[in-house]
Amino acid sequence: MNFGVDEIRPAVVAIDLHRGHLDPEVATMPLATERCGPIIEANRIFFDNARAANIPVIHLLTMYRSVEEIRTNPFWRTRAEDPTATRKNVLKHNLAGLPGVQVMPELLDDRDWVIDSKRRYDCFIGSELEFCLTRNGINTLLITGVNTNSCVLATAVSACVRDFAAIAIEDCVDTMDGESLHEAALSCIRTAFGWTMSADQALANIR
Repeated sequence: MNFGVDEIRPAVVAIDLHRGHLDPEVATMPLATERCGPIIEANRIFFDNARAANIPVIHLLTMYRSVEEIRTNPFWRTRAEDPTATRKNVLKHNLAGLPGVQVMPELLDDRDWVIDSKRRYDCFIGSELEFCLTRNGINTLLITGVNTNSCVLATAVSACVRDFAAIAIEDCVDTMDGESLHEAALSCIRTAFGWTMSADQALANIR
């Protein structure tokens, strides 16, 4: 499979695999506790295999300088006012200096690239991701992380409209919003924006 490009030049784009989602002790928007370990381990194995194949791993990390940077989003402001919303802690989430603003240590390697200027669901908005990809000749994105139905979906859509090949790694993405929305997001991606496949399938196709 060539993923529609003349020559596959891949990178892993790992979205928000940080303590703010995955460390139950400090998370402000936690994935279900029983799902944290499996998603961390699946990504750890995938990253190790990608690095062994000389595929760079790029971590996208949400971090805000102030609450005001978050509150300018009208919908997010309403989530903070709804005590039943999964995103009710949005105004407390990943502010600079909080412990949640750290990539899970077992997923980070000295060879990885870290972009900590992500401030919206779409990883391209307000960050240096596109510059990093284009200047390093990358045209194929292996997307992992949290949440499937927000940041992963938004980034896959944005990658598609920027003419990158986008592949969501099914066993390396998850969401705090439940299985039905996880599956719906993957369905949206594979229908109109890119590919979805397992970590093993993706690496086998790229090799």
